[in-house]
Amino acid sequence: MEYLTHALLERSDALQITQKLKAEKSCWEDGKKTAGSHAAKIKNNFQLDKKSNISNELKDLVINRILSNPLLKSFTLPSLIHGVMFTKSLVGNGYGKHIDNPYMPSGRSDLSFTVFLNEPEDYQGGELCIETVNKTEQIKLSAGEMIIYPSTQLHSVNEVNKGERYVCVGWIQSYIQSNEERNYLFGLDAGAKGLLAKHGRSEELDLIFQAYSNLLRRLGD
Repeated sequence: MEYLTHALLERSDALQITQKLKAEKSCWEDGKKTAGSHAAKIKNNFQLDKKSNISNELKDLVINRILSNPLLKSFTLPSLIHGVMFTKSLVGNGYGKHIDNPYMPSGRSDLSFTVFLNEPEDYQGGELCIETVNKTEQIKLSAGEMIIYPSTQLHSVNEVNKGERYVCVGWIQSYIQSNEERNYLFGLDAGAKGLLAKHGRSEELDLIFQAYSNLLRRLGD
């Protein structure tokens, strides 16, 4: 499984968002509202009303940060970032093992992401667990850091035992639906840009960028 962790927000920005979410009292609702029929049985958290002003304000901030980051754009090749929501998990809250719906009202889920908004020492438990063939990856990142992983993976969130966990989650519909093909293109793009930075432009690099662009055109939706 290929996944990427990256600092999306400055720590101070993430903590400021957390403070806004903690101050908000009227716009939280049961997380089961947006879960599928199977996931609703194992989802136990709270989410910010997507129609609220604060949700729209913060959602746009996260989407714009993703779209303005060259590394994230190269890794995800986003055609649509959708379903973005803010969630909180209190003591006893968690989310059992599940897989995200492949098609949502807002778009197709090729990649899932979680942006951690408060520091890991603020709560116990609450790790994002991603299932692989041989083991379970347990992810708990610093405030402002995000993880992007294939929506095809089974995953869960461990129960929070102490404190409060605040995150932003969402999905990316990529121009390249295949995880394998997207990873090939990411490696090709990263290698070509590295050579460009190290040696400057050349006719050989022009051919590599041409091949990358034409592969993207051929493999994309």
